[in-house]
Amino acid sequence: MGFIDLHLHSCCSDGILTPAQVVLASREAGVRTIALCDHDTIAGVADALRAGVAAGVTVLPGIELSVAFHEYQDVHLLGYGIDTASPELLTQLNAFATRRADRNREIVEAVNSRLSSQGHSPLFVSEVEALAGGVIGRPHIARALMARGYVTNMQQAFEQYLVPCNVPKYYWQMAEALSTIRRLGGVAVLAHPTTITQEHQVLGELISELQSIGLDGVEVYNALASEADMLFLQGVARRLNLLVTGGSDFHGTNPEERIGKGRGGIRFSDALLPPLMTLTAQRAAITETSLPQHLSL
Repeated sequence: MGFIDLHLHSCCSDGILTPAQVVLASREAGVRTIALCDHDTIAGVADALRAGVAAGVTVLPGIELSVAFHEYQDVHLLGYGIDTASPELLTQLNAFATRRADRNREIVEAVNSRLSSQGHSPLFVSEVEALAGGVIGRPHIARALMARGYVTNMQQAFEQYLVPCNVPKYYWQMAEALSTIRRLGGVAVLAHPTTITQEHQVLGELISELQSIGLDGVEVYNALASEADMLFLQGVARRLNLLVTGGSDFHGTNPEERIGKGRGGIRFSDALLPPLMTLTAQRAAITETSLPQHLSL
């Protein structure tokens, strides 16, 4: 049996490792198939793919979209096997990147206002960007606060600065996100579903509705679900004939995070891969044949 991890982040969103470092850390953890799923960006996929070839690690191109669905905000939707060269996708993600950069600057400004009231010197956006190595996120601002000695750990940074200084995010709408992933030849999987709601009956109804509008799978095995949650999600996936996946949601910002492992130390078996790979191959074939002939060569 081999092990996989289909939900990893790099510094291209809010992780701390470069895409190549994520690949090497995965190999060291005994994981041979991974998916890089940075938030609303594919900036690290090409580097991860190159590093994967050199390290003997299979890398699936992925993304994690921040989505709004009904009254629920920040629902996370994983897209596997998407066409990362699509001009449509790049245009949409560039628009999101601009909004995200504006939001992050506003957060830094709010944090600086709070620091000023406490008699501290302000952070510079440039020092946060240096820590990020890409698009900055709140964990990078937290690390800058730690580097200045204003806080001692990530939790303290969030509690004292980032939560009170938060600026609302911009979200995809669920129907748009699902149709975009499908249109780009990808497979859509709901990430860590119990972060939407802990009420199993409500969650089951939501997943059923999502399945009716294009959801392909559920991240049953993850770092946030209890054993009871995973059993419930497994049952929902079986009833609705949805794919089952597993991922750690590794960012590298929490000492308890482990690549290739979920809550309680469970590992993600490569037995989960064949159905996902079959569907991604089918979607890729459909997407290619639907292109104008001069583009499908």
